[in-house]
Amino acid sequence: MDRRIYGIETEFGLTHSAPEGPALSADEAARRLFAPVLAWGRASNVFLPNGGRLYLDVGSHPEYATAEAATLHDVVAQDAAGERIVDELRAQLQQSLDAEGVAGTVHLFKNNVDSAGNAFGSHENYMIGRSTEFSRLVQHLLPFLVTRQILVGAGKVHPSGPPAFGAFAPGDGSASYSFSQRADHIWEGSSSATTRSRPMINTRDEPHADAQHYRRLHVITGDSNMSQTTTALKIGATDALLRMIEAGQILPDRTLADPASALRQVSHDLTGTARLELADGSTRSALGLQHEYLEAVSRFTERHGAHHDRLGWVLELWERGLRAVSEQNPGLVDRELDWAVKKKLLDSYAASHGMDLSHPRIAQLDLAYHDTSATHGLFHMLERRGAVESFVTPQDVSRAVEQAPETRARLRGRFVAAAHAADVNHTVDWVHLKLNGPNSQRTSTCKDPFATTQPDVEEMIRDLATGAV
Repeated sequence: MDRRIYGIETEFGLTHSAPEGPALSADEAARRLFAPVLAWGRASNVFLPNGGRLYLDVGSHPEYATAEAATLHDVVAQDAAGERIVDELRAQLQQSLDAEGVAGTVHLFKNNVDSAGNAFGSHENYMIGRSTEFSRLVQHLLPFLVTRQILVGAGKVHPSGPPAFGAFAPGDGSASYSFSQRADHIWEGSSSATTRSRPMINTRDEPHADAQHYRRLHVITGDSNMSQTTTALKIGATDALLRMIEAGQILPDRTLADPASALRQVSHDLTGTARLELADGSTRSALGLQHEYLEAVSRFTERHGAHHDRLGWVLELWERGLRAVSEQNPGLVDRELDWAVKKKLLDSYAASHGMDLSHPRIAQLDLAYHDTSATHGLFHMLERRGAVESFVTPQDVSRAVEQAPETRARLRGRFVAAAHAADVNHTVDWVHLKLNGPNSQRTSTCKDPFATTQPDVEEMIRDLATGAV
């Protein structure tokens, strides 16, 4: 595809900590967190003027879905904007509790596992052409997703060592560190389910666009990333591989014998050299497979040219990330890749305090890395110190909080803003815009995700502005 739509859905962890008194339950904290949303949108599931969607998911998890983005820059900015939007709700709740004299601190985490071992997700969406053979795409993509975590995993401490799973044999119970938080909670390669079986790729066919021309690839195995550069590499490398597959490039069959088991094996092997069994009986390492993908994408790019101006950046960080693992030198990427940034932070603290990864304080720091608060969040502390790289500017993020990208999201955002300004009841989803005015009810269907204008929607926006609804 010449152009692609990207999107990221992030479920956040929410908790109220009150060491000296009763804490709010998860349900109560979520209810109060969304009180301003209910007051503004009359629901806990709303679309915003920036084109994104904000809602309360199962398990009292706030969730933000970015607006449709057509560039790597915009999807990273939208993801960062979502974090800022939900954290502002957290800050408002904290102020409200403080004013009421309710002791404790509200924490919002952009991570994937809570203290009870429950997992929640970060989902990636890539628009693909309907003409692409989906089964072939999944076949080639799964080994890439299984091994991609050595680059874009968020990192996780295991105070008692890795958990046992199937053929994967854990260590001796010693504390350890893994590439991924999500890997231990994925159960199969592909499925139409999302919660019961937790596949890597959700195959449910919901294109949110013209179904004759487009399909949506829904990847649900990745970690939530604090680092903008990790997010950019995650989306950028996956997009580059997709373009090669879509172009009909012949790739070797690297089908894994057991993708879920391999996912765990890769996550807990920081050397990247563990042998993964393929369906044909041969074996490959995570490093070996990722080098194959990188080399194939690089050759494809040399022949066909870069499809966007940041692809060179993606390929350079991809190569350097693999070199960091193969040389066991996280310092090569400890300003860009979450797993390495966090590992440096935890290793430094442990060494300076004479403790190992099993110490409870290390687990606390692991969690604090993902705290979205500027006060409590360790990643944002590193940002302020200039210790990590950014992909977009703070101004880009501020703009993404208020404005939609130049896609269908811009049209939706303008409609939502106009309907709220006119105080007219309306219904919105990814494709439909509906006015439920006192004098008329009109619905517009927006099937083109790249369209920033559409005559019937422009008419509804004008009527809202003039009070003709």
